[in-house]
Amino acid sequence: MKRNHNEDNFLVLTDENLFVVADGMGGHSSGEIASKIAVDEMAEFFRMTSRDQDSTWPFKMDKTKNYDENRLQTGIKLANARIYERASSEAKYRGMGTTIVSVHFANNTAYIAHVGDSRVYFFRQGQLKQVTEDHSLLNDYLKAKKLTPEEIEAFPHKNVIVRALGMKDTVQVDVSRLEPMDGDIFLLCSDGLSGMVPDTQIQETLATVSDLERACGQLIDLANANGGNDNVTCVITRFSTH
Repeated sequence: MKRNHNEDNFLVLTDENLFVVADGMGGHSSGEIASKIAVDEMAEFFRMTSRDQDSTWPFKMDKTKNYDENRLQTGIKLANARIYERASSEAKYRGMGTTIVSVHFANNTAYIAHVGDSRVYFFRQGQLKQVTEDHSLLNDYLKAKKLTPEEIEAFPHKNVIVRALGMKDTVQVDVSRLEPMDGDIFLLCSDGLSGMVPDTQIQETLATVSDLERACGQLIDLANANGGNDNVTCVITRFSTH
C-alpha cells in the first residue's frame, strides 16, 4: 500500500521440490535485481545439479551436512557471490542485497535454509510454529535482554537486518531440517507479511482456508488491511506422501 515498486521475488520449482522467497533491499531497482539474481541462481543451480550429478560445485562440501543440506546451502552461497559481484562491479548497484528463505523436500525430509529476516512457518494440526530465526537487530536485542511489548513496538531499528546476501563475498547460511507428516503446511514469507500480520492471524487463516491459493491471497489482503507498509510475498506448500 505504501511502495511504488516491488523488491520481492519468489520461486516455485515443483520439479525440484524447491520453494524460495527473497526480499530485496537497496532502493530504486537494486533490491529487485538482488532478489531476482537470488531466485534465478537457486533455480539454475538446482537444475544443473539435477541434470549432472557429477558437476563440479563452486564451494567445498560441508562434511557436517548431508548432500541435500549442502545442495541448498551451496545454492544460496552461489547466489550471494553473484549479487556481491554485481554490486561491486556497478556503482548504481552498490549496497544492494536480499534476504532469502528456502524449503527443499527430499527423501521425505524438509530442508530449510535462510539468510535475513524472511521467514518459514510450519503448520501442523492447527498449530503454527516459526521455524527460522530472524537475522535482525531486533532479534539480537530480544535474545540479549527481554523487551516489553511496548519496547518492541517502539524499537527504532526494526528494519535493520544483520545478515543478508550481497553484503560480503561470503555468507553464513542457517540450515535445518524437519520430518514432515502428510498434510503439513509450510509458509515462506517476506517481512511484509510477518511484520504486519500477527502469528495468531496467520494460524487462523491456515486453519480455516484449505485452498492454498486462497490462503495466500487472504494473508496478503490481511497485511494490506493492517497497513501494508512493505511488499508482501508468501508461498505456501503442503507436504503430501501420496
